[in-house]
Amino acid sequence: MSGFMSLVISIFNVGLIDNIATIWLKAWAFAFCVAFPTVIFVAPVVHKLTNKLIRAPL
Repeated sequence: MSGFMSLVISIFNVGLIDNIATIWLKAWAFAFCVAFPTVIFVAPVVHKLTNKLIRAPL
């Protein structure tokens, strides 16, 4: 997901230029460094919160 989104945003920002692959890979590397730890730490919290909100009362 971070790779696809960084590609779309890179194309949106600079267009389809000759070195778009270099720009995209730099953007993806940065996006991945943010996205991966976010998923590792935020996903369990969101999962617990969702379970508390949708759990039927006993």
